Amino acid sequence: MLFQIMQHKITVNKTAFYHTLGDVKTAQTIWIVLHGYGYLAKYFIRKFNPILNENTAVIAPEGLSKFYLNGVGFDGRMGASWMTKDNREAEIEDYINYLDQLYKAIIEENETSDVKINVVGFSQGGATASRWIANQQSKIDNLILWASSFAEGIDLKLLAQNNKLFALFGDNDKYISKEKIDQYEAKLKAENINSEFIRFVGKHDIPADVLTEQTQLNNW
Repeated sequence: MLFQIMQHKITVNKTAFYHTLGDVKTAQTIWIVLHGYGYLAKYFIRKFNPILNENTAVIAPEGLSKFYLNGVGFDGRMGASWMTKDNREAEIEDYINYLDQLYKAIIEENETSDVKINVVGFSQGGATASRWIANQQSKIDNLILWASSFAEGIDLKLLAQNNKLFALFGDNDKYISKEKIDQYEAKLKAENINSEFIRFVGKHDIPADVLTEQTQLNNW
């Protein structure tokens, strides 16, 4: 007799990690920065050192799934991912819940009366950030999608309902074509989303000079 394989799921507690720069308690501006595929938060957060000051804190959550970057054996550099195509809906639900819990903890820890919250989603972290913010449980001031785009299938109006959306792209980004960038921009304009597209000279990265310049220009 052949038996059919059945998939089931249970919800369990899982330990999540995040790294910080600056004092979350006294910061007037808090950056929550979501890394790209294969990064670890402790390395990704260093990209934001140039904007750190006594009034700023940076928080880098780490994706819930880790793996060996070389794909073979049990040694070498580690990386993290926000999700894969396998059981994607469950993974999306997990990271949204994780980020909402982290956001709540940050707000409770911060002692300032009017803290500014910026969310950066870099590469894979951009789709993660857009799904999280579209869920509308965590309120922010600026959503910054860097070398990335919004996740497919979400309501774009939820991305910039109470905040502004920024999209930044390097002119030499091997993962995103100019045509794709133009399509993203046209879609946002067609739906009258409160957004700004920024193009810079650079690759699939967060250049320190661009980050510093745009932070000043846009009052992030």
